[in-house]
Amino acid sequence: MEKITGQVKIPSQKVLEIQKRVKHTSDFKKLIEEFLLEKTTELLGIILGGSILLNGSDIHIEAGEEKAKIRARIDGMLQDIIVFEKKIYKSLVSRIKLLSGLKLNITDKPQDGRFSILLEEEKQTEIEIRTSTLPSEYGESIVMRILNPKNLIEVEALGLRKDLFERFKREIRKPNGMIIVTGPTGSGKTTTLYAILKRIQKPEIKIITIEDPIEYHLKAISQTQVAPKKGYDFANGLRSLMRQDPDVILVGEIRDLETASIALQAALTGHLVLTTLHTNDAAGTIARLQAIGENPVNIAPAINVAIAQRLPRKVCRKCVEFEKISLPLLKKIKEELKTIPKDIEIPELLPGLKIPKAKGCEDCNFTGYKSRIGVYEAFLVDDEMERFILTSPSISALREFAIKKGMVTMRQDGLIKVLQGITTIEEIDRVVGEE
Repeated sequence: MEKITGQVKIPSQKVLEIQKRVKHTSDFKKLIEEFLLEKTTELLGIILGGSILLNGSDIHIEAGEEKAKIRARIDGMLQDIIVFEKKIYKSLVSRIKLLSGLKLNITDKPQDGRFSILLEEEKQTEIEIRTSTLPSEYGESIVMRILNPKNLIEVEALGLRKDLFERFKREIRKPNGMIIVTGPTGSGKTTTLYAILKRIQKPEIKIITIEDPIEYHLKAISQTQVAPKKGYDFANGLRSLMRQDPDVILVGEIRDLETASIALQAALTGHLVLTTLHTNDAAGTIARLQAIGENPVNIAPAINVAIAQRLPRKVCRKCVEFEKISLPLLKKIKEELKTIPKDIEIPELLPGLKIPKAKGCEDCNFTGYKSRIGVYEAFLVDDEMERFILTSPSISALREFAIKKGMVTMRQDGLIKVLQGITTIEEIDRVVGEE
């Protein structure tokens, strides 16, 4: 695997100082302001350290005509942090490019690189940063993706309903077949797959992953990264990987027919295959595989379960307010939840029911939300579903059939989480959409 180019060390004293002072984005802005005229190395350390301690997933440094700005993505939402002088911006860009192993003299083409941060806490934490540069009108736009190993979670913490969690446990114990997780970029697909790997990992099974890129390093698991420029892509990497006698295979993403065919064949010949696909919902999985050229005869018997997910924000527990649900909304939710199986427990839908309302406080950066949780929909491919897939149904027909067989949609799962006081109706409308 390619060597990480540079490393930023943030001493324990500095980590403690940032932890004490940065509780929300306004604190972060004040701290950066104090370091704007310090050495670029010091300033970058503060920007990175503060973003990590605020649980940011990305840092954006963007150039305007006269000034530049920093934004951080926290809980999936971009937040403005600070506007500063172009002179400082240029120094920051040079430092980031140098650390990331990028060419300083190339400013008119996109570049990708990486470096690491060593947080010298009680237990030293190494965090990988993926850097992307893009030419823009007034200078290069820099995005640094923070890959913090602390974000690796157990299956229990994903936010699965009890019935879905039990189904998950059954599916990941199977020795063969394919589990596909779908959703747009940033919907938590990789987190779900890594949680499954952590759950099933044991000395007697061999797990190999092929990824683009390797997002987190997992102990006792063989991980390999594609390098298309060197002719090592998902398809030929997967072909080589099959000769390593794996029991479980993780394919970062199915993008083309060749990769799909090899992965499906692996699932049919005694391997458990975990992978991701870009579709809007679980029902779109079959149509997407057909669109890239795969035959339903190969798809239907290979897939065990197709899952779709999104990541709405959870309400901040420190400032959340509960208010009585309006009668029109109560009626709407009743209508939307009427198809869910009877064995799924939900609060009684009666007038006077209270649901959460986001307010905002220092603890949640005045957003009303803190951290995120998954909302899911999943359908199993049993004999009946397999026969239905062989008829090449439309996405809407497959969705309807899956719902008849008991699938709870992402929207419905989100509404259940609203009724449980975990998130708000506004957040579910934003992330999943309105019916």
